[in-house]
Amino acid sequence: MLELEFTTIVEWDEALWARMERIYHEAFPSGAKTKAILRNMLNRGIGYLHMGMHQGEVVAMAFTGLEGKAANRILIIDYLAVEQKLRGSGIGSWMLEQLRAWGLREHGIKGMIIEAESGKTEAHQERIQFWQRNGFILTSYVHQYRMVPESYQAMMLPLDGSTHVPDDGEALFHYINAFHKVAYRKS
Repeated sequence: MLELEFTTIVEWDEALWARMERIYHEAFPSGAKTKAILRNMLNRGIGYLHMGMHQGEVVAMAFTGLEGKAANRILIIDYLAVEQKLRGSGIGSWMLEQLRAWGLREHGIKGMIIEAESGKTEAHQERIQFWQRNGFILTSYVHQYRMVPESYQAMMLPLDGSTHVPDDGEALFHYINAFHKVAYRKS
């Protein structure tokens, strides 16, 4: 695997965003949060932008946020993307490990949550299998948003023995929905 450097940004930087925007739009060509929403979340202190870089070039990015009280703080992975030509090389798993270490060190997180599209296509199954290979547990509850055509399932990676993954996963959407509610708030 490439030698990589992990960086987390807490204030919007247009030049850094320009270096990762292509990767973001390759991975999420439609339905993703706009640059304005991501910038607003960073500037309000409710989101974090992470980069994986190789020799000064951005090869992976992630956008995360925190939910829950300190004793039960969860890291929500809103987006994780690897440059298309490098997918399958271990960079996504490396980014997850960096996010886990950062979340534990900086925020004492108890777990990590991702919402994955619940479709039955090969692409959907490959994405779910990626998360499962990295320790995430797929829950059975299928969540349908009113304004989004795709349905989703929550996946969780518990990070300590006291963090419980709910059997059906519906409770995990309380964290996800709270994060989205704050994300789309103007101020």
